[in-house]
Amino acid sequence: MSKSLARVCAALKAANIAAQPIEMTAETRTAAQAAEAAGCDLDQIVKSILFAGSAGQLYLFLTAGGNRVDAARASALAGEALGRAEVAQVRKITGFAIGGVAPIGHLTPLPIWLDHKLLDFAQVWAAAGTPRHIFPIAPQDLLRICGAKAADFTEEPLGS
Repeated sequence: MSKSLARVCAALKAANIAAQPIEMTAETRTAAQAAEAAGCDLDQIVKSILFAGSAGQLYLFLTAGGNRVDAARASALAGEALGRAEVAQVRKITGFAIGGVAPIGHLTPLPIWLDHKLLDFAQVWAAAGTPRHIFPIAPQDLLRICGAKAADFTEEPLGS
Protein backbone atom coordinates (compact mmCIF):
# COMPACT_ATOMS: atom_id res chain seq x y z
CA MET A 1 0.00 0.00 0.00
CA SER A 2 1.35 3.43 -0.92
CA LYS A 3 2.07 5.99 1.81
CA SER A 4 -0.60 8.27 0.33
CA LEU A 5 -3.29 5.60 0.39
CA ALA A 6 -2.23 4.56 3.92
CA ARG A 7 -2.70 8.15 5.17
CA VAL A 8 -6.24 8.24 3.76
CA CYS A 9 -7.07 4.87 5.35
CA ALA A 10 -5.65 6.06 8.68
CA ALA A 11 -7.66 9.31 8.52
CA LEU A 12 -10.87 7.38 7.83
CA LYS A 13 -10.16 4.98 10.67
CA ALA A 14 -9.30 7.80 13.10
CA ALA A 15 -12.63 9.46 12.26
CA ASN A 16 -14.55 6.19 12.80
CA ILE A 17 -15.68 6.14 9.17
CA ALA A 18 -16.21 2.59 7.93
CA ALA A 19 -15.54 3.46 4.28
CA GLN A 20 -12.64 1.74 2.61
CA PRO A 21 -10.85 3.02 -0.49
CA ILE A 22 -11.50 0.93 -3.57
CA GLU A 23 -8.93 0.34 -6.29
CA MET A 24 -10.52 0.85 -9.68
CA THR A 25 -9.43 -0.96 -12.83
CA ALA A 26 -9.08 2.33 -14.70
CA GLU A 27 -7.61 5.68 -13.69
CA THR A 28 -9.78 8.08 -11.71
CA ARG A 29 -7.69 11.24 -12.24
CA THR A 30 -10.63 13.22 -13.63
CA ALA A 31 -14.15 13.60 -12.29
CA ALA A 32 -15.55 11.95 -15.43
CA GLN A 33 -13.22 8.95 -15.04
CA ALA A 34 -14.09 8.62 -11.35
CA ALA A 35 -17.85 8.86 -12.00
CA GLU A 36 -17.65 6.17 -14.67
CA ALA A 37 -15.57 3.90 -12.41
CA ALA A 38 -17.90 4.41 -9.42
CA GLY A 39 -21.07 4.18 -11.49
CA CYS A 40 -22.40 7.44 -10.06
CA ASP A 41 -23.51 10.90 -11.13
CA LEU A 42 -20.70 13.30 -12.10
CA ASP A 43 -21.72 15.67 -9.29
CA GLN A 44 -21.20 12.89 -6.72
CA ILE A 45 -17.47 13.09 -7.38
CA VAL A 46 -15.53 15.31 -4.98
CA LYS A 47 -12.94 17.29 -6.93
CA SER A 48 -10.02 18.58 -4.84
CA ILE A 49 -9.04 21.93 -6.33
CA LEU A 50 -6.03 23.63 -4.77
CA PHE A 51 -5.17 27.30 -5.04
CA ALA A 52 -2.15 29.17 -3.70
CA GLY A 53 -2.07 32.53 -1.97
CA SER A 54 0.68 35.10 -2.44
CA ALA A 55 2.68 33.85 0.56
CA GLY A 56 2.45 30.21 -0.56
CA GLN A 57 -0.48 29.16 1.65
CA LEU A 58 -2.59 26.50 -0.08
CA TYR A 59 -6.39 26.56 0.03
CA LEU A 60 -8.49 23.50 -0.82
CA PHE A 61 -11.90 23.72 -2.47
CA LEU A 62 -13.91 20.49 -2.61
CA THR A 63 -16.38 20.83 -5.42
CA ALA A 64 -18.96 18.63 -7.13
CA GLY A 65 -17.60 16.97 -10.26
CA GLY A 66 -19.69 19.02 -12.67
CA ASN A 67 -18.92 22.39 -11.06
CA ARG A 68 -16.00 24.76 -11.54
CA VAL A 69 -14.46 26.95 -8.87
CA ASP A 70 -14.99 30.68 -9.41
CA ALA A 71 -11.60 32.28 -8.72
CA ALA A 72 -13.11 35.54 -7.43
CA ARG A 73 -15.43 33.76 -4.99
CA ALA A 74 -12.59 31.49 -3.83
CA SER A 75 -10.32 34.50 -3.30
CA ALA A 76 -13.02 36.24 -1.27
CA LEU A 77 -13.30 33.21 1.03
CA ALA A 78 -9.53 32.96 1.43
CA GLY A 79 -9.16 36.69 2.03
CA GLU A 80 -6.48 37.09 -0.63
CA ALA A 81 -5.99 36.76 -4.38
CA LEU A 82 -5.50 33.15 -5.36
CA GLY A 83 -3.74 31.47 -8.25
CA ARG A 84 -3.25 27.87 -9.28
CA ALA A 85 -1.01 25.88 -6.97
CA GLU A 86 2.24 24.50 -8.42
CA VAL A 87 2.52 20.72 -8.76
CA ALA A 88 5.60 20.48 -6.50
CA GLN A 89 3.94 22.67 -3.88
CA VAL A 90 0.82 20.47 -3.88
CA ARG A 91 2.94 17.34 -3.39
CA LYS A 92 5.05 18.92 -0.63
CA ILE A 93 2.12 20.32 1.41
CA THR A 94 -0.55 17.67 0.90
CA GLY A 95 1.64 14.62 0.29
CA PHE A 96 -0.47 13.76 -2.76
CA ALA A 97 0.20 13.99 -6.48
CA ILE A 98 -2.22 15.83 -8.76
CA GLY A 99 -4.91 13.39 -9.88
CA GLY A 100 -5.06 11.69 -6.50
CA VAL A 101 -5.35 14.54 -3.98
CA ALA A 102 -7.61 13.32 -1.21
CA PRO A 103 -9.70 15.68 0.92
CA ILE A 104 -8.19 14.07 4.06
CA GLY A 105 -4.79 12.78 5.16
CA HIS A 106 -2.75 15.85 4.23
CA LEU A 107 0.77 16.30 5.55
CA THR A 108 -0.05 19.90 6.47
CA PRO A 109 -3.50 21.15 7.59
CA LEU A 110 -5.21 23.41 5.06
CA PRO A 111 -8.19 25.76 5.03
CA ILE A 112 -10.91 23.76 3.24
CA TRP A 113 -14.28 24.71 1.75
CA LEU A 114 -16.93 22.31 0.46
CA ASP A 115 -19.37 22.97 -2.38
CA HIS A 116 -23.00 22.99 -1.18
CA LYS A 117 -23.92 20.85 -4.22
CA LEU A 118 -22.17 17.85 -2.62
CA LEU A 119 -24.63 18.01 0.29
CA ASP A 120 -27.47 17.11 -2.12
CA PHE A 121 -26.33 13.48 -2.13
CA ALA A 122 -26.44 10.67 0.43
CA GLN A 123 -23.03 9.48 -0.77
CA VAL A 124 -20.16 11.05 -2.67
CA TRP A 125 -16.85 9.66 -3.90
CA ALA A 126 -13.44 11.22 -3.27
CA ALA A 127 -9.85 10.53 -4.31
CA ALA A 128 -7.99 8.28 -1.90
CA GLY A 129 -4.41 9.36 -2.55
CA THR A 130 -3.67 7.59 -5.83
CA PRO A 131 -4.90 7.94 -9.41
CA ARG A 132 -6.77 4.61 -9.10
CA HIS A 133 -8.29 4.70 -5.59
CA ILE A 134 -11.51 6.41 -4.51
CA PHE A 135 -13.69 6.07 -1.45
CA PRO A 136 -17.41 6.54 -0.76
CA ILE A 137 -18.51 8.79 2.09
CA ALA A 138 -21.57 10.68 3.27
CA PRO A 139 -20.94 14.36 2.48
CA GLN A 140 -21.82 15.39 6.06
CA ASP A 141 -19.13 13.00 7.32
CA LEU A 142 -16.65 14.43 4.82
CA LEU A 143 -17.48 17.96 5.94
CA ARG A 144 -16.88 16.95 9.56
CA ILE A 145 -13.69 14.93 9.21
CA CYS A 146 -11.83 17.33 6.94
CA GLY A 147 -12.91 20.39 8.92
CA ALA A 148 -14.35 22.05 5.83
CA LYS A 149 -16.81 24.91 5.73
CA ALA A 150 -19.74 24.62 3.30
CA ALA A 151 -19.70 27.67 1.04
CA ASP A 152 -20.71 29.07 -2.33
CA PHE A 153 -17.60 29.35 -4.49
CA THR A 154 -18.57 27.81 -7.84
CA GLU A 155 -19.27 29.48 -11.16
CA GLU A 156 -22.89 30.18 -11.98
CA PRO A 157 -24.25 27.75 -14.60
CA LEU A 158 -24.71 29.26 -18.05
CA GLY A 159 -28.19 30.65 -18.58
CA SER A 160 -28.92 31.24 -14.89
